Amino acid sequence: MISRIIILSSLGYFVDILDLFLFSVLRRTSLLAIGVPESELLSQGIFLLNMQMGGLILGSFIWGVLGDRKGRVKVLYGSIFLYSVATLLNAFVTDTYQYAVLRFISGVGLSGELGAAITLVAESMETKKRGIGTMIVAGFGLMGGMLAALLSELFDWKTCYMIGGAIGMGLLLLRVSLPEPTLFKEIAHHDKRGDIRLLFTSKIRFFKLSNLVMMGLPIWFNSGILMVFAPEFGKSLSITGEPITASKSVLYSYFGVALGDFVSGALSQWVRSRKKIVVLFIFLLASTMIFYLSSYGKSPFYFYSLCFLLGFFAGYWALLVTMTAENFGTNLRATVTTLVPNLVRASVIPLSFLFEFFHKKNNIISSASYVAVVAVMLGLFAVVQLPETFQTELKFLEE
Repeated sequence: MISRIIILSSLGYFVDILDLFLFSVLRRTSLLAIGVPESELLSQGIFLLNMQMGGLILGSFIWGVLGDRKGRVKVLYGSIFLYSVATLLNAFVTDTYQYAVLRFISGVGLSGELGAAITLVAESMETKKRGIGTMIVAGFGLMGGMLAALLSELFDWKTCYMIGGAIGMGLLLLRVSLPEPTLFKEIAHHDKRGDIRLLFTSKIRFFKLSNLVMMGLPIWFNSGILMVFAPEFGKSLSITGEPITASKSVLYSYFGVALGDFVSGALSQWVRSRKKIVVLFIFLLASTMIFYLSSYGKSPFYFYSLCFLLGFFAGYWALLVTMTAENFGTNLRATVTTLVPNLVRASVIPLSFLFEFFHKKNNIISSASYVAVVAVMLGLFAVVQLPETFQTELKFLEE
C-alpha cells in the first residue's frame, strides 16, 4: 500500500505541475491568439500570473484546513477535480478577463495537491525512509513541467490545455481507493484539527511558517521570473542564433529541478541533515544566477545549459516541503504543508511587483539582479533560523 500511495501521490503532483506550467509556456502564443499586442505581452503575462498565484493563496487556506479536518485523501480528490476542469476550460478563452478568471480558479484547485500528497506520504512512512518518499513525490512530480514544455512544442495552445485537463480527470479515477494514514485517524476527534489560529497564537509556530516561506523565495524567483520571462532575458542578453523560448527554458529547467530534487533528497539522507543541503543548494543557485544574468552574446546552448543548472540547484524544493511537514504537529500538518508551498509559489506576486518597480528605471537584467539579491539573502537567513528536522518523529500535536 505504501508503494501505491507514493506512486499516486507522485502522479498527482506531476499533473499539478503540468497544469501549473502550461500557462508559463503557452503565455505568448495564447495571448497573441486572443488579440493581445506584442507590446503588452509582459504586463498582461504578469497580470495573469498574479491572478493564478492569488488563487493559490486562497486555495491553500481552504484545502489545508480541509486536509486536517476532513482528511488528506479527500483534498486530493477535490483539488484535482477543480483544477482539471478549469485547465480544460482555458482552451476556450477569448479575452484576458476570461483568462484571468480561469487562471484564478485553476490556482485555487492546484493549491491543494502538493500539501496533501506530502502529508499523506510523510505520515504513511517510517521515520528513517520518510525523506525518500517525499523525494520521489517531489522529484517525479516536477517532471510535469517538462511535459508542459514538450506539449507546447508539439501542439497548439488550445490542444495543450485540453490534454492537461483530460489527464487530470483520468488520474482522479485511479485514486478512489487510497486510505487515510493512521496518524490522522488517531486524531479524528481532536477539536483543534486545522485550526489556523494556532499559527498566530505562538511566536515559534509563526516564525517557523515565515522562515519556511522565505526559504523558498530563490526557487520561485527562478521559476516564476527567470524561466517564465526567458524570451525577454534572451533578447536583452543578445543571445545569438534562434530566439530563446519559454517552453525550452522551462523544459531544461524542470529537467534540472527533477534531478536536483532526487540528488538533494539523497544527499540529505546521506549526511543526515536537511539544512546543510539546503544552504549548499542556495549558494550554488545564487552563483548560477550570476552566470545567467551576465551571459551576453552567448549561444542558445549556453543559455539553456544555465536554465538546466538553475533548475538543478533549485531542486531543494523536496527538502522544503519535507521540512514543512516535519515542523508541525498532526492536527496542523496538512494546513501548513499546503500553505507553505503555495505561499512560496505566490511569492512571485511581490517578486514580480518588485521586478516591475526596478524595471521602470533600469534595464531588465539589472532589475532581475536586484530582486535576485533580495530573494537569496532572505532564503539563506530563513534556513539558518529553522531547526534541523532529520528523523523527527511526526506523532505529536500542536496545542
